[in-house]
Amino acid sequence: MAGTDTTSRDPGPRAPVHELAGLDALDAHHGTGRTPLRRVLPAKVLPPALAVALVLTLWQALASAHVTDAYVLPPPAAVWDSLAHLWFKGTLFDIVWTSVWRGLSGFLLALAIGTPLGLLVARVRPVRAAIGPILSGLQSLPSVAWVPPAVLWLGLDDSMMYAVILLGATPSIAGGLVSGIDQVPPLLLRAGRSLGATGLRGARYVVMPAAFPGYLAGLKQGWAFSWRSLMAAEIIASSPDLGIGLGQLLESGRETSDMARIFLAIGLILLVGVAVELLVFGPLERRMLRGRGLRN
Repeated sequence: MAGTDTTSRDPGPRAPVHELAGLDALDAHHGTGRTPLRRVLPAKVLPPALAVALVLTLWQALASAHVTDAYVLPPPAAVWDSLAHLWFKGTLFDIVWTSVWRGLSGFLLALAIGTPLGLLVARVRPVRAAIGPILSGLQSLPSVAWVPPAVLWLGLDDSMMYAVILLGATPSIAGGLVSGIDQVPPLLLRAGRSLGATGLRGARYVVMPAAFPGYLAGLKQGWAFSWRSLMAAEIIASSPDLGIGLGQLLESGRETSDMARIFLAIGLILLVGVAVELLVFGPLERRMLRGRGLRN
């Protein structure tokens, strides 16, 4: 129409198509590239190594200053001697492996039970109304509370240990999955159903990948509960049939007033926890973040 002012319709200058394509390519390259190993090692290894060195230096300084008796605060050398004694005796690996095997086996059992339980609670409303509050309550129950009834139910054997781990870890794994599923956008679920992803296929290809961040948080918490539950069970329940794990090592140090052995047991328990985080959950978390474009 003649005389009509069309300048108000002008959206303004636009970026050329080739520039947008270049930005997309740059963003794709940025999201898929990985940090070189020579940059990862100083960033990941050096800070914790310096922190450990600082703690050992402060520890040695306090021991050398005789701020308290040596049997209360032994020097790091005494803990090293205790470690060397178990190593040359040939029992160090067996002690560590006994606890690690129990912890990992119990965690995998809790994973096999907690995952379908979480799916059931999240997707079936009557089940959620009946079991959801119980799962939340069990997560706040201290794991050590399960040790006395487990001993009376199952006796002093490995089945008691696994029962304590299951009762401590399963609610956290199921609760984490429920929380992750609750945060899945409904549009994503409808899109999956429209493409035929229903039932088990929908759970495998749509629900579980979308809920993985919350599920991973539940897995990490479940492992922490597994490890803490196991240590509590090993400290409280003592029997020759159970063998010697890290919890029994810690308790034997208390019984003999051997602080060097107690410090050694605490250090080994902490070392196993850090190793599982670095070797299992850390790579899983980085892979998840890279898959979502949140980390290089």
